Amino acid sequence: MPIPKPRKGQSENEYISECIAFLVGEGKDKEQAAAICYDNWKESKMEKSKIITIDSKFEKTYNDYPKAATENAKIALRWAEENGWGSCGTPVGKARANQLAKGESISRDTISRMAAFERHRQNSQKQLGDGCGRLMWLAWGGDAGIEWAQRKLKQIDKE
Repeated sequence: MPIPKPRKGQSENEYISECIAFLVGEGKDKEQAAAICYDNWKESKMEKSKIITIDSKFEKTYNDYPKAATENAKIALRWAEENGWGSCGTPVGKARANQLAKGESISRDTISRMAAFERHRQNSQKQLGDGCGRLMWLAWGGDAGIEWAQRKLKQIDKE
């Protein structure tokens, strides 16, 4: 069954509560469900508002993340190619893995989301195949990617 989308007029708290309850009922752990629901909320608000912050042709982007972040994303993609994603990850996380693996430039907003992935650090020591945590940690660049994003975000915001 597809993940519920926010309804018109629904508050963030209402949506998140309902979404988490739904996903937990579908077998996700609470932390994973919360991450998925917050990503869905954010994506739905961006789609609805059609915010254009800066013309993407002029927005500054960065690709100086460490080679280890690229390699971690490639590991995640290879593992998913061989074993499938299963119920792991959101479209955002899968897109991130592809961007990092290809060495694509990413925006400040994307770097901010990478830095916020710190909340999943407890998954950094798990084994691939032991739930979704390690796979998605690597998809977002692993330790090297998350730590780079935190440093880079500070640097960008100082400029």
